[in-house]
Amino acid sequence: MTEGAPGQQVDVVVLGAGMVGVSAGLAARQRGLSVIVVDRREPGSETSFGNAGILSSGSIFPLNTPALWKNLLKYLSNQHPALRWNLPWAVANAGWVMRFLASAAPSQTKPRAVALHGLISTSLKLHRDWIVQAGAGHRIRETGWLKAWRGDGVANAKAEQAALAEYGIKSEVLDRQAISALEPNIIPAYRVGLLHTQTASVDSPGAVVRDYASMLAGGGGAIRQSEIRQIEPQRDGWRVQLADGEIAARHVVVALGPWSAELLRPLGYRVPLAFERGYHQHFVPNPARKLLRPIHDADGGFVMTPMEQGIRVTCGVELTARDAPSNFSQLDVVVPLARSVIEFGDAVGERWRGARPTLPDSLPMIGPAPRHRGLWLAFGNQHIGFTTGPGTGAAIAAMIAGGAPPFDTQAFAPSRYIA
Repeated sequence: MTEGAPGQQVDVVVLGAGMVGVSAGLAARQRGLSVIVVDRREPGSETSFGNAGILSSGSIFPLNTPALWKNLLKYLSNQHPALRWNLPWAVANAGWVMRFLASAAPSQTKPRAVALHGLISTSLKLHRDWIVQAGAGHRIRETGWLKAWRGDGVANAKAEQAALAEYGIKSEVLDRQAISALEPNIIPAYRVGLLHTQTASVDSPGAVVRDYASMLAGGGGAIRQSEIRQIEPQRDGWRVQLADGEIAARHVVVALGPWSAELLRPLGYRVPLAFERGYHQHFVPNPARKLLRPIHDADGGFVMTPMEQGIRVTCGVELTARDAPSNFSQLDVVVPLARSVIEFGDAVGERWRGARPTLPDSLPMIGPAPRHRGLWLAFGNQHIGFTTGPGTGAAIAAMIAGGAPPFDTQAFAPSRYIA
């Protein structure tokens, strides 16, 4: 990767080299702006590394929809694998929890779905363009992804299909026989499925972020690896202080995911950011019984997907402090469930844990900071940051360049939470 020289002055410094940050840097460079992307680690090494690798057309409905109220009692038991929560954290963050629940009102569902649909549609087009331009077209799989129910999920599948169809998103309801035809190597554990036909996936999310970063560097942008200390407004822009020097820039993009709020606090911004922590583990696949696409087990609250590193099993959401000790109980519950669907061998490598940044309305911040010229916020993409990174970055780059974003960003305005 190209390293930005200490003391260099550029048009744009992007803080954070996950999917969102790299996308912002790439989109800005494609508009002719000089760009440095800074992170303490290599691109794609943090939150963007640990996901199911899905480029999801249908993730337009946040976790906090009216359906949350129907499931709230079982979630309160803190035993469901789809959601675990830490009581001390919930008490300390009661304000965030109440705002999160308030966003599950029926009146808030459609506006957020419309907003996310615009962001996702833009992002998927860019992903499909960029992954080819980056020479990584072999990583994308246009096989859709399957949400499947072990029990009587026909009504759920049809309701979800109808909800998606309102936004022009196609899907197919499958019975047990059709699921077996689609995935002939799995054990017939599911009675009904919903195939998201316009969704793609990749075989290594971290590698795709690195591929996009290499394309940025090859196009004249720079990647700098350093600890970020603070940002300071200057008369003609910003000074970014790093562990090994500083960078002067006209614009700063904060795309640090779960670390974004603390960087902004010295500037007087109090961001209501919480963290959807998640875990995954890789397993040796059985080459004779290959999994062909990601499968979301709706009853078990987990996803299993074929990756370059093996079969990746990801568990549900854990709501707790960003840096709390790991709790692998959800993963321990779902791995046997995954084995009841697809044959795989021993674990490969260490179990992974990450924290996905989430605002109370489950929408990211995309736009200018309210009180500081040249400061742009691009974080809070919750568990769909890998999908929505390119659209987020393209919108920020357009606004920096004085143009119109490629989708309506009003619902994502940072001013809805900070003043």
